[in-house]
Amino acid sequence: MSFHDNCNSKAIVLGMTCDGEKICSAAGRISTQQGTSIEIFEKSADSEKNSSLIKKVTRSGHNSVVEHTFFNIAFCDVTAVTEEFMIEFRLASFTVKSRRYVDFSNVGYFVPEFKNKENEKIYLNHVEYLFSEYQYMLDNGMAKEDARFLLPYCYRSNFYCSLNARELLHVLRGMLFGRGKNFPEIYNLGKQILEQVQPMCPGIFADFESKVPSKCDTMDLSDIKPESKNKNNEELVELIAYTGNAKHTVCLSSLINNLQISNEDAEKIIEDDAKANEIIRRIFACSRPRELETIQYTFKYNRLSLASITHLVRHRMQGVMIPPITSVNRRIYITPPLVKENAELLERYNNAFNRNAEVYEMLKACGESEETLVYLAMSGNTLDVVTTMNARELMLYFRLRTCTRAQWEIREYACDALRKLRKIEPEIFKNYGPSCYVEGYCPEGALTCGKANEMKEIFANNKF
Repeated sequence: MSFHDNCNSKAIVLGMTCDGEKICSAAGRISTQQGTSIEIFEKSADSEKNSSLIKKVTRSGHNSVVEHTFFNIAFCDVTAVTEEFMIEFRLASFTVKSRRYVDFSNVGYFVPEFKNKENEKIYLNHVEYLFSEYQYMLDNGMAKEDARFLLPYCYRSNFYCSLNARELLHVLRGMLFGRGKNFPEIYNLGKQILEQVQPMCPGIFADFESKVPSKCDTMDLSDIKPESKNKNNEELVELIAYTGNAKHTVCLSSLINNLQISNEDAEKIIEDDAKANEIIRRIFACSRPRELETIQYTFKYNRLSLASITHLVRHRMQGVMIPPITSVNRRIYITPPLVKENAELLERYNNAFNRNAEVYEMLKACGESEETLVYLAMSGNTLDVVTTMNARELMLYFRLRTCTRAQWEIREYACDALRKLRKIEPEIFKNYGPSCYVEGYCPEGALTCGKANEMKEIFANNKF
């Protein structure tokens, strides 16, 4: 049964900040005019003058004034390719329909434009096969979070996105002039959004089409290759860079911030290890541990599935680099532990990935582009990802991702990352782990695993 319709992909602007350009223009006036913020806002009633002022201010490079207007956008029946493109924008908020909990058997899929009908037919038959295998796995007891690895990236996704106007301008440049322009689906969604927001905020989006970025948003290093490739590291996580002597840095910054003393005096205090440990204890007892933001860690996540990348990037306060999905090796994929225990399901699972690689290679040999064939990347295919987080963001990351409710793959990576951090900075990272360990109680309510005491012991004794 075919269930594709390429007219379905839509981006609908659900709403925006009330008096969107009025608040932006008031922000543009407040630094140069007398009066309170409310008085200036009430005087900013002329929409034409507001639009004119916004154009003038933004042309000068002062784009922060448009950050006061927010947009709420519903992405309806777009593909996972579009979803992956969008969630890389760090200053936007996203809520996505979960493949862990929702059955995706009948969500439909996207068909890109092929060079000929024969290639399209091969694609259609193959995608139908992959969806049927996904359904078979569900019917035979495989959990949705494992069966989803078989979903090709042409499946339909739905999500909400909220962002301010400055970030939306950045997103639209990426969709219409940057790396998104090579994907007709993403380009068309960008056009849909622009057509909706221009009448809403003519000053903010004035002459947008003429504002082509001067620099490319992708970098080609294909001509810079190693003489020989080393075997990939078998570790899940590699800690490739970090703040040295983190305990010292955290204590030093805490003393300077709280006591306003010299570096020399702060250094003398933390020479006493007992005092340094007490400072660390008080930092973690505080609800606003800003000192932890002074230390940061860069990880390489090896062979992380496309499905789990979406879990990682939900943490907004990180510098994360996601390789293009077009670079996915179709023959490298993740296999869930429970699938390995079932010989019949394992054979079908492996056959699906092997067959997918063969179809990809066949269509590529027929001249189809990577931008077309990206829709045949499977959710279980993997990429190596580099991410940098400071220690404060890592607190939230580990609370969520080392919890038993976390998806098993991302939990394995999180636990491995925490083990490596505890090895280099035990005094700091002994305080990290799932919420029940860190906070002393489980916040999951009826969804709790019921093993809070056991989890506390596991993480207290480095047995995770």
